[in-house]
Amino acid sequence: MKHLFFDLDRTLWDFDKNSESALEILYDQLDLHNHLRSFRSFHTKYKKINADLWYQYAKGRITKDELRTKRFRDTFAHFDVKSEELTSKMADGYINLSPYQTRLFPNALETLTALKEDNFELHIITNGFKEVQFIKLEKSGLLPYFDIILCSEEVGRNKPARIVFDTALERANAKVSESIMIGDSYEADIKGAENAGMRSILFDPAREHREGAHKWHIHSLDQIPDTLTWM
Repeated sequence: MKHLFFDLDRTLWDFDKNSESALEILYDQLDLHNHLRSFRSFHTKYKKINADLWYQYAKGRITKDELRTKRFRDTFAHFDVKSEELTSKMADGYINLSPYQTRLFPNALETLTALKEDNFELHIITNGFKEVQFIKLEKSGLLPYFDIILCSEEVGRNKPARIVFDTALERANAKVSESIMIGDSYEADIKGAENAGMRSILFDPAREHREGAHKWHIHSLDQIPDTLTWM
């Protein structure tokens, strides 16, 4: 094995905690307490709507721009708040603020350092938007670890589409037999990689998947080096 391909959000960069932090800042800045019951109720509804819309985006049913605004418009509508001004300010503010949050999963930098010292070549394959993913990587200290960074929108498809993995392998000049994908999404990362002929490691910090859901199933990033010795 020579090449390790990582997902970014919810695998290295703690998307859920960073997103919540950005939203809480905006909630206060825009005085949303004047319109909504509480941040908790807003955040709970937003997470569900956002997840549903990301699923639609991954399937090609909505555009990036639609996702960015509709998630806030629909959340506000649930609370009978109909304001395009607030929707616009939240959509723009979130994109401007969220990638500057720097919370990583435990042992992320230490694990990447150990893998680099073991002469692995590290790469990123992400469905996130290119203009924010590079900010996340830079501000959180991840950027220097990676050689190839592929945002799926560059190829016009999202993971698990095989073309995304094939493109990443080609850019990294990597053979399938020498490559492993590491990610949190069973559908996008694990099935997508395996459909492209790559082996994969399922990262499951919240233990959302049953034990044995995947042959190589880990709960902490520092398990990666030992897992690789068995693959």
